[in-house]
Amino acid sequence: MSDIKVKLERLKKERASRSGQIKDAWERIDSESGLTTKEKLEQLISLERASKIERPPQPEFDPEAKEPFRFLENPHGLAVRYGRIRIGDGLRIPGDLLTCMSHDPAFNDLDLSSAVFLDLETTGLSGGTGVIPFLTGLGYYRDDKFWVVQYFLGDLGAEEDMLRDMTRFFDDMNFKSVVTYNGKAFDLPLLETRFVLNRLPFPIGGLPHLDFLFPARRLWGHKYENCRLFNLALELIGTDRAEDIPSAEIPWRYFQYIQTGNYDLIEPIIYHNVEDILSLLGVVVLGASVFLKDEDLCTPDGMDLFGAGKIMESFGDMEKSSRFYQKALEHSTSEEVALSVRKRLSRHQKKSDRSGDAVLLWKEMVTTETVSLDVLYSYRELAMYFEHRDKNYEEARRYAEEGLVASFNISVRYESDFRHRLERLKGRLKKEREQTGKEEGRSE
Repeated sequence: MSDIKVKLERLKKERASRSGQIKDAWERIDSESGLTTKEKLEQLISLERASKIERPPQPEFDPEAKEPFRFLENPHGLAVRYGRIRIGDGLRIPGDLLTCMSHDPAFNDLDLSSAVFLDLETTGLSGGTGVIPFLTGLGYYRDDKFWVVQYFLGDLGAEEDMLRDMTRFFDDMNFKSVVTYNGKAFDLPLLETRFVLNRLPFPIGGLPHLDFLFPARRLWGHKYENCRLFNLALELIGTDRAEDIPSAEIPWRYFQYIQTGNYDLIEPIIYHNVEDILSLLGVVVLGASVFLKDEDLCTPDGMDLFGAGKIMESFGDMEKSSRFYQKALEHSTSEEVALSVRKRLSRHQKKSDRSGDAVLLWKEMVTTETVSLDVLYSYRELAMYFEHRDKNYEEARRYAEEGLVASFNISVRYESDFRHRLERLKGRLKKEREQTGKEEGRSE
């Protein structure tokens, strides 16, 4: 096993054990009705303290010394490497590809030079009006650098002042688009809620939005264990986030800071947020490289090409999608993925009146050793083709019978379909034999 794989497995186990305990405790507390966010976090802290061994006395911090909010800046040169990518690689992604990945035609006239990458750290693990984004990370290209700036809310009572300052920042930057990871469901609605509750207009609400979670799932959901940003950063970019903290620990750390004023609790969250912004940039760059044929960044394998085909198919470009699927079949993939590729490709060929090509794919699918729903699909398609298009009822019956046997204990729906199909085919074969007999009688 390679060093990166060993490190990845170790990190997964360490983080899973640590974050799992905190997450389970939080879910139990969060399900209790009638508690405020503050009360829930107090309970979480109490449980965390009880689970730890006694430590030497820690230095005292003055909560009153906290700044209301902080604005932090972290510039990165375009030639600087972040894992496998260079920071400036994001500037090479064309607008038409951003349109394919976002399904928003407004990106046709844009690129990432005017985009803002956004990621929040919050007081809760789910959305809601009681959840506050206390750290807003923003990444963007300016002046031959990629900047990661952060708004940190040190005093909950200063939220309105921070949001007003953030509004001025957005106005000055004049961003043209937003890039997030799960931002449609979480980051943007939550941030907009805080602006609304503070009676402020949301300055980036109408911008074109690339939520890369969705193209990432299409590209790599069949390839990796999960498509969490942290996991993809390790798998794809090769970053070392060994010093990172679990997301489930972040609300606890922030509330401890509110009580104590100990900024040491916050610094790992600041690092985590910067890494998330850079990881988001990295996975967008590597996702785009599959389409751009940039061998310096990525040599796509069959799994990547299948993912690219799914993105083009979801965008509605079946010609490009089919080309990616054809290329995927030229590479080694898992049996499950190979079946899925052939199924998707055959559907397009069938719709394009290229049934002969589709039949070849279906015949390849039924030779698969492991029976699955995709295999049953191919049996049904072959039975339908030979019954309705080729009028070869014997061949249609053969595939229907094989499909029926294969469907036992796999799919009641397919089993029922094949039974009804066989009944109909028996009738057609009977009529065909009767018609043949009449014609032979007349010829005598």
